[in-house]
Amino acid sequence: MKVFFQKVLALFARKILKKHRPKIVAVTGSVGKTSAKDAIYTVLAAAFPGRVRKSAENYNNELGVPFAIIGVKAPARNIGAWFNVLGQALRLVLSKTKSYPEILVLEMAADRPGDIGYLVNIARPDVAVVTAVGPSHLEFFASLEAIRDEKEKLVKGVAADGLVVLNRDDLRVAEMKGRSPILKYGLLKDEERPLREEIVASDIRVISNQGGLGFKLNYKGNSVPVHLPKVLGRHQIYAALAAAAAGIHFKMNLIKISESLKHFQTPPGRMRMLPGIKNSLIIDDTYNAAPVSTIAALRTLAEVAPAGRRRVAILGDMLELGAETEKGHREVGRVARSMADLLITVGDRANFASDEARRAGMSEERIIEYNYTDEVLEDIENILKPNDVILVKGSQAMRMEKIVKDIMLEPLRAVELLVRQNEEWQKR
Repeated sequence: MKVFFQKVLALFARKILKKHRPKIVAVTGSVGKTSAKDAIYTVLAAAFPGRVRKSAENYNNELGVPFAIIGVKAPARNIGAWFNVLGQALRLVLSKTKSYPEILVLEMAADRPGDIGYLVNIARPDVAVVTAVGPSHLEFFASLEAIRDEKEKLVKGVAADGLVVLNRDDLRVAEMKGRSPILKYGLLKDEERPLREEIVASDIRVISNQGGLGFKLNYKGNSVPVHLPKVLGRHQIYAALAAAAAGIHFKMNLIKISESLKHFQTPPGRMRMLPGIKNSLIIDDTYNAAPVSTIAALRTLAEVAPAGRRRVAILGDMLELGAETEKGHREVGRVARSMADLLITVGDRANFASDEARRAGMSEERIIEYNYTDEVLEDIENILKPNDVILVKGSQAMRMEKIVKDIMLEPLRAVELLVRQNEEWQKR
C-alpha cells in the first residue's frame, strides 16, 4: 500500500508543480540542510511575505517532499487520512489557486543511492544548495565519493538559467559541476581576501555566551554587518550564507538580507541554548549527529562556556557511518578531550570516543560511559553540578532529547522547545 501511495503522491506532486509553476529552492547535504532550509525561508519570506513555503519538519524523502509540495502534514496511520491527502492533492491538480506559494524551499535527503535522482524527478530545482558531504548514511553507500555523486545529481538537475549554491569550505562540495552558474559561500580564513564572486563571512564574533553571533557579509566588494541574535555556533553561519545566496538570486539587496537574518532561529534540537536545573545551561543539539557536526558542537561548548563553569559533553552513538564508524567516533573523542571537562558517552559506538579521549590524556574520573539513554536518566541529576554548561548530542535513534527533557528548567515546555515530542515519537 505504501508503494501505491508513494507513486500517486509523486505523480500528483509533479502535476501540481506543472500547473502552479512555483520557483523551487532545493537543499541537500550530509549536515546542515535543515538549518539552511530554515534560513533561506526566513530571508525569502521577508521579501515575499505570504508567498513562500518551506518543507515542514524533516519532510525530505520520497513521501515528505510530495507532502511539502501539496502543503499537508504526514497523515495518521489510517487509510482515510491518506485518501484525504490524495483528495487535497487532486484539487490542486485540477484547479489553480492564487494562494499557492510562488516559492517552495524544499529539503532533499540522500539516505540511499538513487534518492536525490528520484526527488529531482519530482521537483526540478531553480536553485540548488549543497551544504556538505560527509559520512552520514555511509552505511548505505560504497564511499564518500558515492555520497558526493548522489548529491551532485541535485546540482546537475538545475536548469541553465538557475543557480547552484555550494559550500566552498567543503572540498567535495566545491568541486561539483552543473549547467547553471555557481555561487560559492564560506568563512573567510585569516589573512584571506574575499573574492568578488563569492559570498563570505568575516570578522565573526560571539555576542553572548547564551547565544548570538555577529559577522560581516561580503559580496562583490560590498560588506554589511549581520547580527544573528537567536543563533548559537559559528558553523550555523553557513546556513545564513546559503540564505544570502538565495536572496541575491531573487534580487534582494544585502541590507534587506541582513535585516531578515535577525529573525533566523535554528529548529528545536539544533544548537538551541536552554536553561537547565542547578542554574545550568544546556546546548540542545539532539536532532541528529555526525562527526563534523559533533566536533563543531564541541567547539561551541568550549567557546560559549563562561570562565569557571564546568563543560559537560553528553554524546550518544553516531549511526549509519558504516566503515567510518570507529574513525568518526575517535575523531570526536580526540576533540572532546580538550573541549570538555566531563565526557559522558551513551552507546557501544560512543565507547570509541571515550577510549580515544583516554588515549589523548583525559583522566578516568572525567569520563563516564553508559550503554543506553535511559541509564543516564537515573544518574544525571546527581552527576551535574551548579552552573554546568552541558552539550547533549547523538543520532536520532539514541533519543538524547530525553536527557534534555530530564534536566531542562521548564520540562512542561518540552513540546514547544524539544525535538521528537509528538505522540508517535513518544510511543517509541
